[in-house]
Amino acid sequence: MTAEPRRDWRETFAVYRQPPVITMLFLGFSAGLPFLLVFSTLTAWLRSEGVEVAAIGFFSWIGILYSIKFFWAPVVDRLPLPLLTRGLGQRRGWMLFGQLLIIGGLAGLAFSDPVTAIAPVVVLALLVAFGSATQDIAIDAFRIESAADEIQAANAATYMIGYRIGLVMAGAVALYIADFVSWTAAYLAMAGLVSVGVVTVLLRPEPEKRITRHVHEREQRVQDYLLANEHHSVLRRRIMAWLIGAVVCPFVDFFSRYGRLALALLALIGIYRISDISMAAMANPLYLDLGFSLSQIGTITNVYGVVMTITGGLVGGLMVTRYGIPRMLVIGAALTAVTNLLFAVLATIGAEVAMLVVTISADNLSNGFASTVLIAFMSSLTSRAYTATQYALFSSLMTLPGKFVSGFSGVAVEAWGYPWFFIAIGIAGVPAVLLAAWYAWSRALANTEPPDAVPRETG
Repeated sequence: MTAEPRRDWRETFAVYRQPPVITMLFLGFSAGLPFLLVFSTLTAWLRSEGVEVAAIGFFSWIGILYSIKFFWAPVVDRLPLPLLTRGLGQRRGWMLFGQLLIIGGLAGLAFSDPVTAIAPVVVLALLVAFGSATQDIAIDAFRIESAADEIQAANAATYMIGYRIGLVMAGAVALYIADFVSWTAAYLAMAGLVSVGVVTVLLRPEPEKRITRHVHEREQRVQDYLLANEHHSVLRRRIMAWLIGAVVCPFVDFFSRYGRLALALLALIGIYRISDISMAAMANPLYLDLGFSLSQIGTITNVYGVVMTITGGLVGGLMVTRYGIPRMLVIGAALTAVTNLLFAVLATIGAEVAMLVVTISADNLSNGFASTVLIAFMSSLTSRAYTATQYALFSSLMTLPGKFVSGFSGVAVEAWGYPWFFIAIGIAGVPAVLLAAWYAWSRALANTEPPDAVPRETG
């Protein structure tokens, strides 16, 4: 096979006008909206009502549902929902199911009183988080299946823009409504905004699902073997056959398609963002310890920073569309590692607003760029026969190493100080650069299309 031809800039920019790409703007909003409503916004509400800090801390465990969503991804991938799947299809049916859970949970929270009864608040927050994580699984599968490989980066960019807008609505706007009206009004308003995702699901078509002969035959052999085994009941054999097809086959499929490369690809996903995820917990403490005011931090990091992240995401989508994934993976990894060094410079200089702006500009631009490229890369690795299951695994692997390392970030800062901590975190990004460079070199050396452009088993 020959390498993918490079598009001119007119074709490159035109990718953002395609319906699947525009669709992801609204679905990204729907995905981002619930997140803060069970985290920082919820904890702000609880504390304003006088709930003890110790009790509030336990609410952080709700976030575990987002990290373990790959456990029920096979169900979302394969199990049809009564009525919803028949009327809307597998992906849209599960998206709507998740959205209905979010709406119900947010409406329930709106009329809850955390002072007199904290248990219902916990249950409803868990319901929102579960619905949100389930919606995420279905949206990721829908995003990959509804568009060709060459526009996956643009899909990722518009998704990220919508997601960030959702975060702003659930964070700043919800707090404004709570401040000027009430918390009941704030959560009811957020429940109403979920309708953006509902309308999108109802208007957009279900992606076409085609199981290749190879996939079908492989699963059929497993099912035939189990159903012929008379040592177990018919019901147990059917359950085992379904579980193997939904849970085991996605892993077998991935390793059979990529062979010895599979472990290297998983390693690249796991360490690609370890640099920026590991340092995230120490960013705000650095700003405060340097003497920046809360208003300066909020304006520069949250408002201006979001704009820079969105810009980086759009640039990433354009560059991948024009130049392909492998080279952009290298650039994204390098930018992420290098921009962390700016935090070391900031820690040395002190509370200089201009340096903070430079640091946030570079960091958020690179973060948006690298995130878009990585999402496109992970999307390219999935088989469309097992989209939801494989992508849920990739997305969990993407954050787990960085989150684990970040747990030691405070200890490292106390031992080394801020400058050396951020230098060390920048160096920690070097393996990702080297692995991405090896991947790009191997694709170029083979003079074939990269795995993201090789025809895959689709479903």
